[in-house]
Amino acid sequence: MPASGLLERNRLIFCHFDSYSTALRFVRIDDSVMLPAPLPEGASMEATPTDTGDTPTDVLRAVLEKLNINSSQIELDDGFEAWLSTDTGPIQIHLARFTTFEAPHEAIAPHGGVFKPISLNSAVTPADLA
Repeated sequence: MPASGLLERNRLIFCHFDSYSTALRFVRIDDSVMLPAPLPEGASMEATPTDTGDTPTDVLRAVLEKLNINSSQIELDDGFEAWLSTDTGPIQIHLARFTTFEAPHEAIAPHGGVFKPISLNSAVTPADLA
């Protein structure tokens, strides 16, 4: 499947958990915690998941390639599953965690990204809050 379609049907949320301070921070680029792009307007929770045929590993690989981030620093959360319904079809949300000791600010800074606690991400797009 082409990567563009893959990235239209899927989004990633990146986080980092600091085991020393117990700080949980999420990557925010521009006004969104969804990567590689914010959710489309009108996105809403979908009760029953629809299988798109995309694997979380393929999604992660495509987003990391787009952002030029080292895949050895990331781990997918296999227990996280969320689906949204949009005008163009379902979107699956995946959660990935940076496994580095400290949040790798230098990996996301070139994209205008920052790590922020969820409480400071209240200015994300309304669609991301769906």
